Amino acid sequence: MLHKTLDDYLLRIEQILMALENAYIERYEEEILTPQRANLRIRVRFTGGYLLEINETIAVDNDVLMWLDYRYHCQDEQNNLIFRYDSTPHFPELSSFPHHKHLPDEVIACQKPDIGEVIQAVSQDNFAI
Repeated sequence: MLHKTLDDYLLRIEQILMALENAYIERYEEEILTPQRANLRIRVRFTGGYLLEINETIAVDNDVLMWLDYRYHCQDEQNNLIFRYDSTPHFPELSSFPHHKHLPDEVIACQKPDIGEVIQAVSQDNFAI
């Protein structure tokens, strides 16, 4: 049986996606690895032409969610990068290492954003998150 903390998180994401009126889900995949660990892969296409890809590896430790890896990639209909948040450890000089945000012309330090806020921002064409 799935750990309640993880189950609640996955349910929250599903509810956020189901409430979107200007998007359709191209892919929604929950890969349950153990009761405390899952992979989440989502592709959301918005009516404005934006694509948001979400990839997370999530674990529960002492009833607390931990993201072992994540990537939130947003691009426009011409496949141009709008932003990508990720935890790939390839910018060790950033103060938020390994967390960072790719923009079209730079990479900046940042903490992992809340995925619900990322989804809502893209839904509202607000990329200043």
